Amino acid sequence: QVQLVESGGGLVQPGESLRISCAASRLIFRFYVMGWYRQAPGKQRDMVATITGGGSTNYADSVKGRFTISRDNAKNTVYLQMNTLKPEDTAVYYCNADSGRDSWWGQGTQVTVSS
Repeated sequence: QVQLVESGGGLVQPGESLRISCAASRLIFRFYVMGWYRQAPGKQRDMVATITGGGSTNYADSVKGRFTISRDNAKNTVYLQMNTLKPEDTAVYYCNADSGRDSWWGQGTQVTVSS
């Protein structure tokens, strides 16, 4: 069974930065597109950023220029560096691994942006 474990969430003030991580196990990591998604209370889960095994990235318009997704294939880990955080970034952030044939989710990590 594939495992995705997120970490690094927390409470920050507007304008601050935070980096969250997702450690993957029991999969051939480089074969998977890794993604970060988020879900705010009462809203649907939306894509934030994705990265292919080769490093190609895609971002939601709302985070372009502020967030950076990266991956370390040697460590089976994907990161999301979040800068200039806004209250509207508050959500549970979920890690996803997708090979095109199977897809897996982590348990989520809470990010709260509030003064």
